[in-house]
Amino acid sequence: MSENHASQPATILEEEIASGLLSPGTRLEEVALAGRFGVSRTPIREALRLLSASGLVELRPRRGAVVASLSLDRLLEMFEVMAEMEATCARFAARRMTDAERALLKRQHIICGRAGASGDSDTYYEENARYHALISQGAHNGFLSDDIQRLRRRLQPYRRLQLRVGGRIEASFAEHTGITDAIVAGDADTAAEAMRQHVSIQGDRFGDWLATINIQEPVSMEA
Repeated sequence: MSENHASQPATILEEEIASGLLSPGTRLEEVALAGRFGVSRTPIREALRLLSASGLVELRPRRGAVVASLSLDRLLEMFEVMAEMEATCARFAARRMTDAERALLKRQHIICGRAGASGDSDTYYEENARYHALISQGAHNGFLSDDIQRLRRRLQPYRRLQLRVGGRIEASFAEHTGITDAIVAGDADTAAEAMRQHVSIQGDRFGDWLATINIQEPVSMEA
C-alpha cells in the first residue's frame, strides 16, 4: 500500500493523540484499528510507521505500537526551535528569492486568504503549509529545508490544532501579510522577526493553545 492509503488513519490518529483523546501509553492494536477504519492491516501498519517517524508513536519489539509521551517542556522547546528555523528561512528568502518565486508567494498568500475566509481550519492549514514551503524553497538552503521539514512533520498535529483556537486563522493571515510584504521588499530583518513572532507561542495565545493539547505534566504560568 502507498502512503496515500494510510494518510486518513494517520491524520485522524495524530489529531487524537495531540488532543489527548489517545493518552500516552495507549496501545494501538492493528486489528482493532483496521476494523475501525474499514481497511486491511497493511495501511494501518503504514500509518503507524508514519506516526512513529514523526515521534507520536513508539513501535516496540514484541509489544506493538503505543502512543508516545511528550512533555510540555519538550513541546515548547520544539516550537522555540521551529520559530528560529522559520525565521532563518524568511531571512534567507528575503535575500535570495527570485522574482518568479516572490510572485508565487504573493499568489499563495491570496489563496491562504480565500481558505481562511471559508472558515475551514483544515483547508487553511493545507494552504498555510504550502505558503511556508514556498518560503523554505525560496531560502535556497537544502540543509535547512531538510531539517525544518522533519520538525514540521513532528509538530504538524499541534500546529493544526492551533488554527482551531478562535480568531487564530484571521490572526495568522494578517501575520502572513507582514511576512509577505517584508520578503517581497527584500527586508530580511523585518521578515525574520515577523516570522519568529508568527510561529512563537506566547501570551494569551499560549493559554488558549494549551487548552487544546495533550500534556504530560503540570504547568507553571509564572514568568
